[in-house]
Amino acid sequence: MLGVLRLIGVTAYPLSRVRMSLIFPTQTSIRHRRRHTRSHLVPIVVGASLAFGAIAMVGYLLWPTWQSARAEDPGRIPVSVGGALFNVPTHAFRRKVQKHSGPQERIDLSYAYPSLEATDVPRHISVETFDDTPQPIDRIFLSISAHHDAMSPETRLRTIYPRYSDQVMAAQDGLTTRPFRDATPYSHEDLFVGDEPALVARCSRDTTTPGMCLSERRINGADLSFRFPRAWLSQWREVGEAMDRLTAQLVSPRG
Repeated sequence: MLGVLRLIGVTAYPLSRVRMSLIFPTQTSIRHRRRHTRSHLVPIVVGASLAFGAIAMVGYLLWPTWQSARAEDPGRIPVSVGGALFNVPTHAFRRKVQKHSGPQERIDLSYAYPSLEATDVPRHISVETFDDTPQPIDRIFLSISAHHDAMSPETRLRTIYPRYSDQVMAAQDGLTTRPFRDATPYSHEDLFVGDEPALVARCSRDTTTPGMCLSERRINGADLSFRFPRAWLSQWREVGEAMDRLTAQLVSPRG
């Protein structure tokens, strides 16, 4: 056999050497395979790095930053009462359940007087500042409710109050007083009427607790009921102007 191979010019290798080359590849082939493998890994690693960087960038841009920031309340909330629209300061609401936009049957508000600022921060009373003397009221209260075609304040002034009141007393500083008779629905109350600015207030008399006044006005389908201490009537013009300003601010589109 070897002679035949020599005749055709083929060099014969020992079988043992052939077997060893099959079982244990040469170093040259191993290096070639390593270079081939590395040449495939390089684009894979580069592509994975670029993909990871792109995902990280998209995640950073789309991360909801609003979760760590507290949303501020709007300055005013539009509320509809009896079909009439009012722009109410956010901090004027006395009840949190009413602190939302949309139609409502009634809302209760309060304003600091005389600044007419709307603030929902309660007055701090400590053991040192508390005593048995009633604390002075420094707020004007306002309730807005749907009237559902009930008698208007103007009609009540013309037709109801005169039935239960005595003669008009002499005006003092432009403010007239008409006491209500006892055993009537308005006993222990007095009616005060002033002009320029127009003011109509029904006030309870001072007893162990300070007297309070109720002044009403109507705007479309809603009645506005202001409440304030009777002692403020010593400056009734300022009180009337304050109620006029609050009414104008509530019905103004810009507040």
